[in-house]
Amino acid sequence: MSKITPCLWFNGEAEEAANFYVSIFPDASIESIARYGAGSRFPADTALMVQFRLAGQGFQALNGGPEYSFTPAISLSTACQDAAEVDHLWNALTADGGEEGRCGWLKDRFGVSWQIVPDGLGALLSDPDRARAQRATQAMMGMNKLDLAAMRAAADGAPK
Repeated sequence: MSKITPCLWFNGEAEEAANFYVSIFPDASIESIARYGAGSRFPADTALMVQFRLAGQGFQALNGGPEYSFTPAISLSTACQDAAEVDHLWNALTADGGEEGRCGWLKDRFGVSWQIVPDGLGALLSDPDRARAQRATQAMMGMNKLDLAAMRAAADGAPK
């Protein structure tokens, strides 16, 4: 396990969420599941804590109850190798009740916020040619799912 492991607080959906995340990311697995016993906050055998791994990063999914919910103040930023990976993750995470956001952000059906980031975005937005970087940033501001090719074209001054 990593020295720092994000713990996601759910209200009964921890195991479902962990299984969902493991199903859409390569190199992912459920590591362990601790379950509630009889007389607990949730019905017996409901997952208490699910330890899972996505792309080498450990996570915990805790069924803690209704006291807390997710906000976009924290998100899981996911680096994507290419447009196909952006499309795959965007489509999977927004399916079945997820919501698209602006500038590569989305919320999945469990309320967890994600940033789906194409490889090369950081370099494009921090281009030493500030005008080029600004055109790319302006293009990004008009997007939900990020299209790096379209942002590069905008950066290069290509008409929309």
